[in-house]
Amino acid sequence: MTIALIGYGEVGRILAEDLRARGMAVRAYDLKLDKADSAQPLREHAAAYGVALAASAADAAHGATLLISAVTASQAVAVAAAVAPALPRDAFFLDLNSASPGAKIQAAEFVQAAGGRYVEGAVMTSVPPYRCRVPLLLGGPHAAALKPRLDELGFAPTVHSVELGVASATKMCRSVMIKGLEAMVIESFTTARAHGVEDAVIASLQETFPGIDWERQASYFFQRVIEHGRRRSEELREVAVTVREAGLEPFSAAGTAERQARMADLADAGVFGARSEPGFARSTDWRTEADRLLRSIKETGS
Repeated sequence: MTIALIGYGEVGRILAEDLRARGMAVRAYDLKLDKADSAQPLREHAAAYGVALAASAADAAHGATLLISAVTASQAVAVAAAVAPALPRDAFFLDLNSASPGAKIQAAEFVQAAGGRYVEGAVMTSVPPYRCRVPLLLGGPHAAALKPRLDELGFAPTVHSVELGVASATKMCRSVMIKGLEAMVIESFTTARAHGVEDAVIASLQETFPGIDWERQASYFFQRVIEHGRRRSEELREVAVTVREAGLEPFSAAGTAERQARMADLADAGVFGARSEPGFARSTDWRTEADRLLRSIKETGS
């Protein structure tokens, strides 16, 4: 089986490592390969794991038995349109992107019009702890046909629905809560830190929700948002679209998207240290990052 990965970020590299460990031939493409300042780490990783890098998404798709799309939400439909003509007939296109049901249906139209078999995949929790075994909901008329192949590759898929958009809707609704909780913790805990009441706030939360280690959870949330806020903000904009498709105004999803994007802007500006630093977004105490955030606000007035 020849596997093409479109998107060679954190998720794409993890999948590449696990697939190569099973002896699969893997080709990959990422927009960052076209930029001198971001290409080198990807090239070094590919060389270390025996991943062939393609010159374009369409080049990666040529001859692939399975193509996995793991890009940012805003690129989900564009990738499907770009690679569909290059895919062999009956090749599987597994869309892991955090896009709205409408976007998934639109992407499927490009793939299926070209003779490919589109399957939506909803990744239901953070990938790094689980790697290929991350809980994965499959959707669409070709989901059942793809499942045994993914099982053989070490994935942990569940066929969720034969109807496209259902798996994605499930993930989008979950993200209102999970990504929203990240944003709320950053806002609440940073504000509490500024007023010197963080210990009292955490003690109260611990009493109300005793099953959550709020210190550890807050540190994890700060880390993930600082490191991946850009991707999360794009996902939340897709979540907002999903909410609107249901006829509701996405107050929570839209606000969360803005908070995640703002944290990404600050990370890019070096507020939390340089991304190349070993300790970037890896503090075991959320207070370290909250203090950096407050210091930036004091210095810039915003």
